[in-house]
Amino acid sequence: MADSPQTSPRLQWLGYGACALAGCLWGTGFYWGRLALDEMSVEHMVLYRFAFACLGMAPVLLFGRHRVRLTRGETVTLLISAALGVPVQFLLQFHGLALTTVSHASLMVGAMPVLLAAAAGLFAGERLDAVGWLALFASAAGAALIVMGGGRTPAARDEPSFGGDLLVVASLFTALAWILLSKKLMETHSPPVVTAYTILSGSVMLAVCVLGPWILSPWTHRPADPPPFTHVSALAWTALAMSGLFCTALTTFLWNWGIHHVPASRAGVFLNIEPALGSILGVELLGERLGPFAWIGGALILGAAVTLTVRGHEAEPAVILE
Repeated sequence: MADSPQTSPRLQWLGYGACALAGCLWGTGFYWGRLALDEMSVEHMVLYRFAFACLGMAPVLLFGRHRVRLTRGETVTLLISAALGVPVQFLLQFHGLALTTVSHASLMVGAMPVLLAAAAGLFAGERLDAVGWLALFASAAGAALIVMGGGRTPAARDEPSFGGDLLVVASLFTALAWILLSKKLMETHSPPVVTAYTILSGSVMLAVCVLGPWILSPWTHRPADPPPFTHVSALAWTALAMSGLFCTALTTFLWNWGIHHVPASRAGVFLNIEPALGSILGVELLGERLGPFAWIGGALILGAAVTLTVRGHEAEPAVILE
């Protein structure tokens, strides 16, 4: 266990550092995604991101000491969680990002620790006390305020939109369903290997959804764009590689290793780096603006998340896919 006497202070500090670095890398995900979206569609951007993520996960599949032998029921669970965790979640999330801003999308993701706490109370028998319920309502109110701050029509690149914010919120509930399903598998199987299988399976499903219409277009006579390649800039390729290798694959390894050396309830506070850093990148590097509703809503979400994670509750899962 992370808080066992055998864990040395040095390993604990390294564990906290790994979790903090994972939170920082997750916080850059929307920024890299926005750069790539300037040159390609959401579907192709997500496909390339997970192609790089599969490369990052290859060492686990090829050289990992643990092999997963799943029953038929566990295989079905893994495939459902892979579908929810990769194609459904990320297509929803980045279609939302295409319609809103990096800062708005990042602040929305800050509600995830509170959603996990609520899910633990509903499905895992963990009771929320008065402070927990207050944090839950504060987070919901914060998300509502951010959505209210978005425009009602499709937005320009540096303007949020109501529809885009709602798509990001919908992706959070999809991610929550993935976490609840995959957590069962991780109780009896190696979390890194289960996560690698999930990413690989979900990437295959994503490739079928994205490339299928293009491959079948000669027979269906429906026009479909091929994946962009030759006209993609070095900046976009760098953004795709960063989001796949670092924001998806490396963060999984860092988080996995970190929570094995520190209490997960304390490590959870580093999840809050993601929305804070993401919104800062949107404002400082992309020139986005946060309205008063977004500032108040973001403060409520981050305050609620920090309150839950520093009070010792252990609602977050062992592994989070971003």
